[in-house]
Amino acid sequence: MDIIIQSSGFKASEHLEEFTREKLNKIILESDNVVRANVTLYTGSESDPHNNICEIRLEVPGNDHFVKKSSDVFEKAITECIDALQKIVRKTKDKQITGRHVEVSYRNN
Repeated sequence: MDIIIQSSGFKASEHLEEFTREKLNKIILESDNVVRANVTLYTGSESDPHNNICEIRLEVPGNDHFVKKSSDVFEKAITECIDALQKIVRKTKDKQITGRHVEVSYRNN
């Protein structure tokens, strides 16, 4: 799986990029059909205390999964995105498994 990390308006540190890759690897363990992860980090307006924004798009066959979260620090925004994506991946995987079981039961009748 390719992981592409882009930062807009600042240079992401090695620590931040490694933190992001480490968190994304958790999703790889749950879903084997992820082709690419596009991560975009940027800062929003200065008046908003939660102005550090993380967007992650997981490219999978069929429909891509997209999540956008903001927080006061990038690490927290990244963690919130990963948690949301894990729920989406689990839900999608459960639907696929359930759909396969229904097909098999129809064929047996």
